[in-house]
Parts: sequence; structure tokens; C-alpha cells
Amino acid sequence: MTWTPRHPTDLARTVGVLRRGAGDPTFHRGADGSFWRTTRTTSGVATVRYSQVGAVELRVQAWGPGAADAAAEAPVVLGEGDDPASFDPIIPLLAEAHRRIPGLRMLRTGRVIESLVPAILEQKVITLQAHDSWRALVHRFGDDAPGPVPSGLARPMKVAPTAEVWRRIPSWEWHRAGVDPQRSRTIVNAARYAARLEEASGMSPADAAARLMLMPGVGVWTAAEVAQRAFGDPDALAVGDYHLANYLGHALWGRDMTDDEMVEAMAPWAGHRQRVVRLLGAAGVAGRPKRGPRMPFVDHRAR
Repeated sequence: MTWTPRHPTDLARTVGVLRRGAGDPTFHRGADGSFWRTTRTTSGVATVRYSQVGAVELRVQAWGPGAADAAAEAPVVLGEGDDPASFDPIIPLLAEAHRRIPGLRMLRTGRVIESLVPAILEQKVITLQAHDSWRALVHRFGDDAPGPVPSGLARPMKVAPTAEVWRRIPSWEWHRAGVDPQRSRTIVNAARYAARLEEASGMSPADAAARLMLMPGVGVWTAAEVAQRAFGDPDALAVGDYHLANYLGHALWGRDMTDDEMVEAMAPWAGHRQRVVRLLGAAGVAGRPKRGPRMPFVDHRAR
């Protein structure tokens, strides 16, 4: 299927946020600039390939039992519902970034568990550790992806496990993957209520966040990470992120900030605060100089 989006769409900057580190078995960027993703639809698993055709058209190809659903959802996934018309950059730095990067869209997968599990894995550990855990668990417990193996990969991509499989992973396998008991309990408990959590994709942003945060161990940061990917929320600011407050503080105001100060300072962009973060990153705007303390590496497998 090929279509022309109603807004300019930069495929790489839009869909790239779904990648969970190098070697993510559910995501691959082809040498030709295409992007491959695996997912679970109501009809079954699917492998999806997104590509840019010329200057304005996008194309989707899909394989597997869920192929028809995945193809039909592609425009929404790639930001068809994202409307930046009400975004006011306010300051020249953002106005210039918005002008130079008109194709950055807030994507919307509609898949809660697909975004929630890796977000929980990223709680309170360095990102590389979380990505290692995600890769190990998906390779061990996921399903082989349908369709062709993308060029450059030695083996098939993987589809992330179902909620039922996440729920039944034994404690020693979490330990083996470097996941501590607190994060594994949070994932297992969320998997028990997967059907109720998936309903959040049809709710208002506030109600969706509230539904997610009913789960023990899921707070504002985790809910925002899900909202950025599953719900396409352009306002989902990841309050509580280890780096974000100081990044925005230095990028926009030239100083360190606490989370509370960041939330107050970002008020003029209410409704588009995540769009501001994404634009700054896409434009390569520098944040805090790398001289402060870093989150330590903790090997939970040694415990």
C-alpha cells in the first residue's frame, strides 16, 4: 500500500523512537533506508516494512496473519493523526528547528504492552543494560517474525512475547537477563491486566495515564514513555527522567533544572512539550555538558 500523508513525514525521525538499542530483534533499519518492525495485531503477528517513495509518498508492506491489520494501521502509526497546527514554537531556536524539520511526526502504534515492557526495563538502570535485557528476553521468549529476513540480518526478526508469555517467565530467567525482582514483578503484574491496559489507547491522555499508573511500579515517567509511542501524545513529558530536566534546562535556559522547575518552565508549550523535546534532539541542540555523575552500572545477575 502506498499513500500520501496529509502532513510532511520524515520516516526516520518518526519511527526511529521504536528502536530499543542496537540489535533490537523487533526493529531493523534496512541499508536502503526502509524500516522493519514486528507487532501483534488482533489478527496475529506481523512483520511490517515502511519505506519512503519519492519526496512525499510512504509505502507499507506486511507479512503474516496480522499483515492486513498492520498495513491498514500504517498511516496512523506513522503520524497521520498528529496535527502540529496548534504548536507555537515561541522562541527562535524552536521556530528554526520546526522550520528545518517539518516531517517529524508523533507516531501512534496503539500497542500498550509493546511499549510498556521495554519502558519498565529502562527504569532505574542505564539504557544499555535495559536494551541488553530486552534483546535477551525477546530472543528467548518471542516468536520468529513472519515474512522475509531483512537484508543484513543473519536470522529472522522476533515478535515480542504475548502478555501471557511475559506473565509466565520464571524468576531465574529474569535474573539471567539482568532484570531485578522489582522490575520483573512490575512487568508480570502488568501482563496480568494487559487487556485493561490496552484499553488505554482509546482514552484521553489524562485517563490513559491514570489507567497505566494504577499498576504498581508504573509512575509518571513510565506512563509518558508509553504515551509517546503507543498513544502519539505530543505532550507526554517524561518527568523523572535521569537526564531530561538538565538537558532541557541547558538547551533552552542555559542552566541545571529540577523536575519541578522543568515542568513550570515548559508550561508555555503545554500540549506539545514532547514535540519540543523531539525537535531539540532532531536539531542536534546540545544540553548539559557531560561532566556530572552518571547512573551506575548494576549487574543484577551477580546478586
